[in-house]
Amino acid sequence: MPADPVAIARELIRCPSVTPEEGGAISYLQRVLTGANFDVHRVMFTQPGYDNIENLYARVGTGAPHFVFAGHTDVVPPGEEQLWSYAPFAGEVSEEVLFGRGAVDMKGAIACALAATLDHLAARGGRPKGSISFLITGDEEGVAVNGTVKLVKWAAERGEIFDHCVLGEPSNAAAIGDTIKVGRRGSLNGTLVVTGKQGHVAYPERAENPVRGLVKLMGALMATPLDHGSAQFDASNLEFTSIDIGNPVVNLIPGEARARFNIRFNDHHSHTSLRMLIEKRAGEAAAGRIRWHIEWEASNADSFVTKPSPFVELVSAAIKDVTGKEPKLSTSGGTSDARFIKNYCPVLEFGLVGQTMHQVDERTTVADLAMLTAVYGKILDRYFG
Repeated sequence: MPADPVAIARELIRCPSVTPEEGGAISYLQRVLTGANFDVHRVMFTQPGYDNIENLYARVGTGAPHFVFAGHTDVVPPGEEQLWSYAPFAGEVSEEVLFGRGAVDMKGAIACALAATLDHLAARGGRPKGSISFLITGDEEGVAVNGTVKLVKWAAERGEIFDHCVLGEPSNAAAIGDTIKVGRRGSLNGTLVVTGKQGHVAYPERAENPVRGLVKLMGALMATPLDHGSAQFDASNLEFTSIDIGNPVVNLIPGEARARFNIRFNDHHSHTSLRMLIEKRAGEAAAGRIRWHIEWEASNADSFVTKPSPFVELVSAAIKDVTGKEPKLSTSGGTSDARFIKNYCPVLEFGLVGQTMHQVDERTTVADLAMLTAVYGKILDRYFG
C-alpha cells in the first residue's frame, strides 16, 4: 500500500513545534525513517545567547548520486486560537482540506517528500540506486543560528557530499506546478539613529528636535531606488518598518529618534557594498547638519540564484509530467534555508501553495498533498533513472 502523505502530515501537525520547541516532530520523523532503514542522526546545536535546537539528518544508501530533501519542522505561533476553525495543532481534515499550523509551511511538504521516498524505496527493495537524505531543522522560523547553517556544515565535516537538493518551502503561488524558486534576494536590517538635544517644546531654540532630521534622512533613503533589478531578480527595496522615539509626553522635544528598516537586495549588492551605499546617501542628505548613525544587524542572508542546469530541467520536467504546467523560475519572496544549502550543492525550492502560510486556518487540500507527493516521486524516478 502506498504511503499516505495526509496521515504523515497530520502526525506532524499534531506536534506543537513552535520555534524553538521540537514538540515531538523530530522524534516522529526519526521513528519513521529508522523504520525505513535510514541511518538517522539527531543533532542538537547550541550557541550562547540563542535557543538550543534539535535537528535531524538521515540517509539511506552509500553511493552517488546523493539526493537531499530539506525542510523544517518548526512553525510560527498560531496566534489567537479561538479564531481558528479547528484547533491549530489538531490536524483536522474537513471536506478534503487539511487544517493546522504547518500544513503549508512546511510540514505538508515534508510529509509528501517522506511518502514519495518510502514509495520509491518500496518499489526498489528498500535501497536507492544512489543515496537519499533528509536534512531537517527546527530553526527556520527563528533566527536560523542553530539550524540548517550548522547542520550542513556538520554533515560536510562527516564526509557527506550532496549532489542536489529540493527544499519543500511553499513555492507555488496559486496551484501546484506554477513556480519553482531558483534563488532568493538577500536581507539586511538596520536602525537609523538621529541624535538631537532634549528640551521644552515652548523653547525650540534651546533644543534640537531629532525627528526633523530623522524624517529628512528617511525621505532621502526612500527617494531613489537602490537599483532597477537584474536579469534574474526584482529590484532591491528598502522599507522602514518602525519609528521609535519613546516619548510619552507632548511637551518634551526628545533627545533621540530611531527608525528601523529592512532591505531585500539582489545580486547587484553585497552586505558591505549595500551598507556603504546607504551610509553615503544618508551622509549626503545630512550635509553635516544632522547627527546620525546606523546600527547594522548581523545577517546571514545573501542573495543567490541556482543557474540553469540539467537538474533544473529534470525538476521542471517532472513537475510538468504530473501537473501539466510549465513552472515559472522565480527568485521572489523572503529568505529560506536554501541560502545555506547552496554553498554545498545546487538547491531548488518546490512545495505546496503558499497562500495561507502563517495565517489563521493555515490549510492545504488533500488533492494538493497527493499531487506534490506524485511530483516528488517523479523527481526521484527521473533522478535515479
